[in-house]
Amino acid sequence: MAADGHKKVRWGVLGVAAIAIKKVIPGMQKCERAEVAAIASRDLGRAREAAGRLGIARAYGSYEELLADSDIDAIYNPLPNHLHVEWTAKAAEAGKHVLCEKPIALSAKEAATLIPVRERTGVKIGEAFMVRTHPQWLHAREIVRSGEIGELRAVVSEFSYFNRDALNIRNIPEYGGGAMMDIGCYPITMSRFFFEREPARVSALIDRDPEMGIDRLSSALLDFGSGHALFTCSTQMVPFQRMQGLGASGRIELEIPYNIPPDRPSRIFVDDGSQPAGRSARVEEFATCDQYRTQGDAFSRAIQEGGEVPVPLEDAVANMAVIEAVLRAGRSGQWERV
Repeated sequence: MAADGHKKVRWGVLGVAAIAIKKVIPGMQKCERAEVAAIASRDLGRAREAAGRLGIARAYGSYEELLADSDIDAIYNPLPNHLHVEWTAKAAEAGKHVLCEKPIALSAKEAATLIPVRERTGVKIGEAFMVRTHPQWLHAREIVRSGEIGELRAVVSEFSYFNRDALNIRNIPEYGGGAMMDIGCYPITMSRFFFEREPARVSALIDRDPEMGIDRLSSALLDFGSGHALFTCSTQMVPFQRMQGLGASGRIELEIPYNIPPDRPSRIFVDDGSQPAGRSARVEEFATCDQYRTQGDAFSRAIQEGGEVPVPLEDAVANMAVIEAVLRAGRSGQWERV
């Protein structure tokens, strides 16, 4: 039972993707409102091995078997990007709520096809941007809203890692690979989270891997009207991430914005600009927190209480529209409307 007396939401996991096995399931196993009750793979042996290692009660040798399990309330979908919409729709049609990994689709148009599915089936469907549920981000946005740093004028971010494995799905274009889809989606969604509006137009520079064809280095400028967001992401660069919001009179910096560690406190810096190089910044520390736990509990609460999920489909469609515009701008060399 959950702490408030609600019966825990019983989750099933579609597939044995690394993010599920290493991050999401361990995080959700700490939840107050959720329990991971089943896992499926197209290879029963792999499903059983993952279930045994993670202490999951049931293992299935097909996705269809999991969706047919009447004891499962909700599905976490970490399948490759090109399978997100297909299996999210199948899960919804089976009466399951669905938390789908990001990016939820390969295009805004494809993502939008899930809205009538949600309306027809009456289930909850959301995109898994776990960062939106972490206390450091919620507090950072409250600081922006409070006016402490003045009007938000710019958001600047970097996010990178190195991976040239041609067999990795992140390096296969037809599977929705590339830096923009894999990690560029984070500075996009969190810039929108800070500005609380949509950008009108974008410009971009994109460098593609000559052998694999994926975008390996992408930089984009998003025009929010009252301010700008600028970011660079790369799948072939030194691992690093940072994000800053710069206002008319102050600055807020997130030290580890996206892969927030689940095993130690995280920090943000709030700076009034009175000393060079941010030496006047105060440090705000947040207790150790697993953002996959907060995501699981927030989504489960929405199921139990009938509220909105952290990242609803409408937001997912809007984020995909910006991603698409950035990729178009990288090809055209022109400003592109969102």
